[in-house]
This record gives sequence, C-alpha cells and structure tokens, in this order.
Amino acid sequence: MAEIQSLAPIAGPDARVLILGSIPGVESLRKQQYYGNPRNQFWRIFYTILDLPFEDDYPKRLDDARKSCIALWDVIGQCYREGSLDSSIRREQPNDLAAFIKVHPQLKLIAFNGTKAYATYQKYFGKHPLPGVSLLSLPSTSPTPGRYNKTFEEKLKCWKEIKEYL
Repeated sequence: MAEIQSLAPIAGPDARVLILGSIPGVESLRKQQYYGNPRNQFWRIFYTILDLPFEDDYPKRLDDARKSCIALWDVIGQCYREGSLDSSIRREQPNDLAAFIKVHPQLKLIAFNGTKAYATYQKYFGKHPLPGVSLLSLPSTSPTPGRYNKTFEEKLKCWKEIKEYL
C-alpha cells in the first residue's frame, strides 16, 4: 500500500466557498491537478453552474476558481491507498483545515465532493462547528461507480446550491 499526499490548497484571498474532496486519485496525483481524471465531472459541473465557457487549460481553471471565490482542497492530507478508491484509504491524516479557515474568515460554505470527504470531515472536525459557515454534502463527481450514483443532471442540480454562497 502506497503512502500518498494531497495537493496544496487552491484559494484566492476572498474565497467564500471551500470545496473539499477526500484525497486525489491516482491520475490526479500523477498530473498534480485537482480532478485531473478526464472522466471526473467536476470541471464540467463547475463551468456549467457558473455559466462560464468550459476551459481545458488547468492553470486557467485554477484562475477561474479563484476569481469565482471558490477554493479547492482535500480533507485528507496524507494516507495509504492502493489505486484510487476511497474505500481503500487507510491511516488517513487530515489537512489543517483550522489554519485554512483562519486565513479565510469570509468563508461561508464548505462543500464536500462525495460521502467520504464529508464522513472524514465529521470524524476529525465535526465536533467543532464553525460559526457562520454552512456545510453541504454533495454527490461525488468521481467517475468511479458507487452506491449513490447520480446522472450528470442530478449531480448538477445538487451542486448548483453553492451559487447562493458566492
């Protein structure tokens, strides 16, 4: 089982929404890109809900996220995992979300990309509610089939909720 590290957070100084995944999959880590698997629906959902033209260029995607006051990171900072499945994660260590939140006091929403991200957040941080910050568990944008699979349109409907915090 390989030890893996999450990517650095992507955030502008005025981030109002923090989208947390569990930890990037193999393809995303290989590319060093958030949602780097071309089958992951995150970027398609991102551009659709923000009514922006779809962008393939990764640095431009990050710039668009920052300009939209959206930050990207993961609940898990490091863990052991074979492959990309969340169910294979072992011995996870959380990222320092408290420090992130401290330097982003205008944060209004933490949105979780999938049930593993939300469950892991609850495990490590759930007993410490954040005044003025809402939590929203969203369906995973991962291409990996799971118990709670939804169509793109069903996912999009759920993900549109983040717009009210921007």
